[in-house]
Amino acid sequence: MAPAALFIVLALFSVPTDAQIKSDEGFISVFISSKGLGFVKDLLMHKAVSSLTPIELQPIEKIVKIPLVGQVDILLSNITILSVGVGTSYVSSGGAGVVIVASGGTANMSMNWKYSYDTWLFPISDKGAASVQVEGMAMELTLGLKDQNGTLSLSLLDWGCFVKDIFVKLDGGATWFYQGLVDAFKEQIASAVEDSVSKRIREGIIKLDSLLQSVPKEIPVDHVAALNVTFVKDPVSSNSSIDFEINGLFTAKDGIPAPNNYHKKHRAPVSCTGPAKMIEISLDENVFNSATSVYFKADSMSWIVNKMPDQSLLNTAGWKYIVPQLYNQYPDDGVNLNISVSSQPMLRIADDKVDTTIYSDMIIDVLDSGEVIQVACISLVINATGSVQISKNNLTGSFGLTEFTMSLKWSNIGDLDMHQVQAAMSTVIDTVFLPYLNLHLAKGFPLPVLPGFTLENAEIICRNSQVMVCSDVVHTGEYDLYKLLPLWVNMLSI
Repeated sequence: MAPAALFIVLALFSVPTDAQIKSDEGFISVFISSKGLGFVKDLLMHKAVSSLTPIELQPIEKIVKIPLVGQVDILLSNITILSVGVGTSYVSSGGAGVVIVASGGTANMSMNWKYSYDTWLFPISDKGAASVQVEGMAMELTLGLKDQNGTLSLSLLDWGCFVKDIFVKLDGGATWFYQGLVDAFKEQIASAVEDSVSKRIREGIIKLDSLLQSVPKEIPVDHVAALNVTFVKDPVSSNSSIDFEINGLFTAKDGIPAPNNYHKKHRAPVSCTGPAKMIEISLDENVFNSATSVYFKADSMSWIVNKMPDQSLLNTAGWKYIVPQLYNQYPDDGVNLNISVSSQPMLRIADDKVDTTIYSDMIIDVLDSGEVIQVACISLVINATGSVQISKNNLTGSFGLTEFTMSLKWSNIGDLDMHQVQAAMSTVIDTVFLPYLNLHLAKGFPLPVLPGFTLENAEIICRNSQVMVCSDVVHTGEYDLYKLLPLWVNMLSI
């Protein structure tokens, strides 16, 4: 059903989800502009309207008085709406909800007819088929969306179907019967069409609301984290646009404690530049910091380096002139670098960039006769500057080194000449640490966009502690539009 299908796609541009954190604050907002509403309407109206048909109407029987003939018993049966066409349509939003209007519509129908009457000699009857063309059909409905415990509730606030005129073409039958049929049944046929279409609309909205309530309630990122997109308030409709506000913080899976101490600060609004886009997704700085918190608490920010471009640093011989005592005590032994982030990295979103400071420890392990011996630990403070990018429907990023400082945290081989060590640490950061970080950031995390749709010509603005994604949307044709919702349910259940 076209209008309902339209609205469900609007709702799923920002998919509802179960929150391990239920907050009254939304850290991601999704704004669908009039251009975006028009895109969805144009995409779905003509395709989804086919779900209206076929519609079988109840038989209509009536006794009609025909001049020169008398009383005639007429029965119309097997009345079926075969197809519906839409002339023009538009969608608007405002305080009353989202209004969807389709006008200038047509419908093709088929039916069987039968009549009988008595004469002074004997009864007379006839039967046949007819086709009916409905003209000037209009459908109008007003839909409401409300937050219901973090999910969307879809309701039909007002609706109606109106038929302007019908034209009947009989297959057989007497001339007098045609005019008698039209005069007697025209209004009843039109009323039956209006009632049946309205009923189908109501049934469709009830089903779609039920599906909305059953949508799984988080977007998985990986085995560690998920994106909580619980709605935190009713969507706001105004000026032919819809604004959704969702929690947007990362939550932890597998029982790992999730962050619960984020509060949204007042931010100066960030506006898109250039031509109007269909959709705007604004992400608060806390979205990214909730992610670093989840991964840090899950101990996902540590790794052992046993391969690197400069393999010489993975043998004590490579440290011979940097830390002589290391080579002297463990000549030609293998080396692993055990790197771990020591506190949660915090991201700061500034004008056209993202800054962060990463505190980490690097333990030098010597592999001596099958034994792992920790010989020294160097603390690193890495200042990095990065950027945000879009890859399909994922938000990705990368960082480059700004500067770093280091200090010797402890040593089992005596003091280290940190000036000599600095060059080695610079190599490790440039060729191991940051590439490893950027490899994971390149995977990104999913933005709340429905499968089967892809962001196009996206513009990213970093400003005022926010990342704004301004984008058009294209339908890839990868999925059947009418199967998108159950597909989304299945994807999120993985």
